[in-house]
Amino acid sequence: MKQKFFRLIADLRFAIFILLVISASSIIGTIIEQDQPIELYKINYPLTNPVFGFLTWDRIIQFGFDHVYKTWWFFTLIFLFGVSLILCTFLQQLPSLKIARRCQFFRTTNQFYQLKISTILSNFSLNKILFRLTRDKYSVFQQKSTVYCYKGLIGRIAPIIVHFSMILILLGTIVGSLFGFKAQEIIPKTDTFHIQNILNNGQLTIVPKTSTRINDFWITYTKTKTVSQFYSDISILDNKGKETIRKTISVNYPLIFKGTYYYQTDWNLIGLRFQTLKKEIVEYPLINILNNKTKVWLTLISNNYLIDDEIIAIIDNLEGYCSIYNKAGQFLGNLELNETINFKRPVTFLDVISSTGLQIKSDPGIPIIYSGFFFLMLSTLISYITYSQIWIIQDNRKIFIGGTTNRATFEFELEFFKFVK
Repeated sequence: MKQKFFRLIADLRFAIFILLVISASSIIGTIIEQDQPIELYKINYPLTNPVFGFLTWDRIIQFGFDHVYKTWWFFTLIFLFGVSLILCTFLQQLPSLKIARRCQFFRTTNQFYQLKISTILSNFSLNKILFRLTRDKYSVFQQKSTVYCYKGLIGRIAPIIVHFSMILILLGTIVGSLFGFKAQEIIPKTDTFHIQNILNNGQLTIVPKTSTRINDFWITYTKTKTVSQFYSDISILDNKGKETIRKTISVNYPLIFKGTYYYQTDWNLIGLRFQTLKKEIVEYPLINILNNKTKVWLTLISNNYLIDDEIIAIIDNLEGYCSIYNKAGQFLGNLELNETINFKRPVTFLDVISSTGLQIKSDPGIPIIYSGFFFLMLSTLISYITYSQIWIIQDNRKIFIGGTTNRATFEFELEFFKFVK
């Protein structure tokens, strides 16, 4: 009973069915937004107007369609598919490989008529044929007048490696879903932070308590004044506040520390810093007036004593200047760093307070997935190795010879005729 059940799980049709269900689940996870606030689902999938006539936000939450790849039923599908591959490997592929390694001698000449490629030779030297087979890297086994030869046995391992690679990919997917996390942090320059703003994480995730310091942040521009690249100088600190590792990151060039990736993703301007004649530092907060659609900020500057001296500063870059206007909207000019505004109580423009946007990710399943794809590519190469078999029976002065192959039939026919000509 157990063996029958295991063979049912190992059946190719069962594996294909599970794979189709996994594919359908992945399509659902692609169409429906994942890991979003419930308000978004209430707006996009209202109860009063179901999408496709049945899809509403409460059903999405009920069945876990808002986080498909972390649900128990998706893990169950992955597990069943993996078990099917493992059982198929042990119950079908490995026994097939063992059979291929055996010496499968023909006992009667009638068996040659079942082969697509066979012939009968008269007055021909058997030793000559065996020499040619050995020269072509065939393994030759002989029992009296019966000979069995094969070549390319390693090609039979390819299906087993395919199963092994797919199991690694599935395992890596589960490990990443259970132990990975993604966070987004906006940190002012020179500040130290811990990972806190977690966007999504697995059930068994342990977020590292690493201290990270933003030493500096800057932007490079093209000749047309568009952003070329933005950089963050980052330091990882130990428990005593000492620097462990330091690196300047930019878009597509992250810092990697103990399996955690720090990506440069965004930037923001927080405020403008000024200094009075009395060496007092005054900071004015910047507001993005276009709701992050365009990088433009403004602030109202005054010396806190003369209300009539208020001006508006607008800035859209980190090139060291801002544009200033009076309350009537009249352009007064550009104010550069270390330049003084001519108030009755002047203030000097010291700095633009900027912040860097970092995406922090950890996915311990990625190395396992990459290993799986490596073995998958390796199996593709191995599958091109042809597995060929040749049988020979010498009956008096006649030599019965035939063969078969699992691929490249035309090349095998040419090779076969070289042995018998």
